[in-house]
Amino acid sequence: MPTYVTLLNWTDQGVRNYKDTAKRAEAFAAAAQKLGAKLLNIYWTVGPYDLVAVVEAPDEETATATLLQLGGVGNVRTTSLRAFGQEEMDRIVAKAAG
Repeated sequence: MPTYVTLLNWTDQGVRNYKDTAKRAEAFAAAAQKLGAKLLNIYWTVGPYDLVAVVEAPDEETATATLLQLGGVGNVRTTSLRAFGQEEMDRIVAKAAG
């Protein structure tokens, strides 16, 4: 299943409600699962991003729906990156090499 690395920043609302961040992560995992995606891991970070989430989804539409739903709650803004594992990258390189 395709993997997405999502960089998250708290909104003003999210910072005000920082005490609920672990519960919000659990709620996100449950919501993702209902949409057919899976939260593989979430990390709270120090630096330009407040959190990093690793999500698997069967396709870009599911990934986008999952992250739109997350953003719609109002606690975070997201930047998502499609990530490729080694096997996927091997196939990509083989195609490119012809």
